[in-house]
Amino acid sequence: MVIDANLFRASLITKGRVTKKLHSVTLRGVKYNDKIYFSRHRPDSDWFKNAIANPHVTINYNDSSYSGIAKIVTDESLNQKISKLKYPGEKRAEEKRVAIEITLYG
Repeated sequence: MVIDANLFRASLITKGRVTKKLHSVTLRGVKYNDKIYFSRHRPDSDWFKNAIANPHVTINYNDSSYSGIAKIVTDESLNQKISKLKYPGEKRAEEKRVAIEITLYG
């Protein structure tokens, strides 16, 4: 996989659900089992809603762009695993979170 770190910062680019314009946000990402994960405390952010509504996303990382398909993570044990990887040794790793899983292509 082209993203070589298990924990990294990257820009996630989504297509707006209403405006159809591209939106970019810098997030902490997790690579696990050849998939990319971004998570948050609640599913109320624009980037999260956009990725669910329009699953074709782009990740900009280390001066490169990668395309992928996003889907919501429904497996609670996987959500917990991603939180522990995202926040190693931190108390917030135990908080309930929602995540999207991105399968890269191209």
